[in-house]
Amino acid sequence: MSLFDQLGGMLGGDNSQLLQSAQTLLNDNGGISGLVEKFQQGGLGDIVSSWVGTGANLPISAEQIQAVLGNEQIAGLAAKLGLDSSQLSQQVAEHLPGLIDRLTPNGEVPQGNDLLSQGASLLGGLFKS
Repeated sequence: MSLFDQLGGMLGGDNSQLLQSAQTLLNDNGGISGLVEKFQQGGLGDIVSSWVGTGANLPISAEQIQAVLGNEQIAGLAAKLGLDSSQLSQQVAEHLPGLIDRLTPNGEVPQGNDLLSQGASLLGGLFKS
């Protein structure tokens, strides 16, 4: 069982789906650095840089998520989760900025795939008031 599965099980409900979506997006796109690069190549470098940086996170629309990640990836992930593609795109748009922000606490994309420290950081961020 992966760290994201454990976190999802602890949170339950919609958060479980969100964490499963996040894990799949990270795995399918080469981790945080691959996902950041994909958004940069998609013309959204300023937006994704705000998520990684230490300032406020710029918003992203569901349409921008679909444009960068592609309809095929969104549709495949939505089918796995039993969601409509537009629902998934909206959820990703709402939560991905904060997730990337939490996984890059020092304003830098971590090197390698140290999911244990990334997950611990995420878990700490989820339970802060």
